[in-house]
Amino acid sequence: MSITETLARWKAEQQTILDRHKARGIRPGFLSPGVLQELSGLDIYLGMLAGEIPLTPIFETIGYYPVEFEAGRAVFQGQPREDHYNPLGIVHGGWFGVLLDQSVGTAVHTALPRGRVPTTLEFKMNIVRPLTSRTELVRAEGKVVHLGSRVATAEGRLMGPDGKLYAHCSTTCMVVAPPEPGGRVNG
Repeated sequence: MSITETLARWKAEQQTILDRHKARGIRPGFLSPGVLQELSGLDIYLGMLAGEIPLTPIFETIGYYPVEFEAGRAVFQGQPREDHYNPLGIVHGGWFGVLLDQSVGTAVHTALPRGRVPTTLEFKMNIVRPLTSRTELVRAEGKVVHLGSRVATAEGRLMGPDGKLYAHCSTTCMVVAPPEPGGRVNG
């Protein structure tokens, strides 16, 4: 598949998800503690793709969206913009980090049963080439490496539609009970 065809497919996949949310009148929001208790991580993210569960506000703020999920794997895609630039005129490393952290943390979450969520203990990222707004879309794919009852690890890659690697990462997550109403997290 050519780069142009890959970009067209990626854009269409994202638009389909956004259209589902618009058609149902689902506005960005947060998951309630009840949802986190009732649904598995995979069910939550598949619900986002189906337009049944709200996308979180950070997706729009940072300019990235969920596109694919299966147990132990999560893919988000984003479009770097000039307002993500650092003083050097390239995309700030924090933008890379947000996409990669989301992908690896979500990969862990998709492998967890209801009533369990991941929280990042450690995150390590390597940027191997710069990004500018000329790169229309990139995809961050996270995959679980180890899933234990208290600790999980995952790895991620940020790739362009041409297959170029822009960054890679690893994470260690603690597996905990979801926040109670009011925000308190219980281990």
